[in-house]
Amino acid sequence: MSIGELDSEAINDGLNAGETLKIPVIAEKLVVTSERIETGRVLVSKQVFEEEALFEGFVKTEEVTVERKEINQYVETAPAAVRQEGDVTIISVIKEVLVVEKRLMLVEEIHLTKRQYQDPKTFSEMLRKEEVTIDRNTSGTEIYKSAENQQS
Repeated sequence: MSIGELDSEAINDGLNAGETLKIPVIAEKLVVTSERIETGRVLVSKQVFEEEALFEGFVKTEEVTVERKEINQYVETAPAAVRQEGDVTIISVIKEVLVVEKRLMLVEEIHLTKRQYQDPKTFSEMLRKEEVTIDRNTSGTEIYKSAENQQS
């Protein structure tokens, strides 16, 4: 008789007919984890540089000339308060004058002339740009070897 047979006979002696016996079976499970190992360090730095940029542009200037012209004429109806003749804006100034009858007298006109000038001009402005430098302190193989030594 083998050892397996002896065990099964001993088990069967304690069981009644129709009963079953459950025998636990042990199984191993693999649990995989990871751990962080420093393999190197990287130094990241940044510098800001300024440089002067020159560019050409135009500066727009407007000038208004005010010219007063005396008219001193009697008019039947009031002229338009403001009118445009070409690039000249005319503003009419009237007053009432007491005569035997009331009449409108055009006292003066104000002529406004607008001129535009464009003069070339050089502008200077500071522009900034960034540069990034990355330095590795040790090589990857040296780090890997030191990590193995730490685990041993």
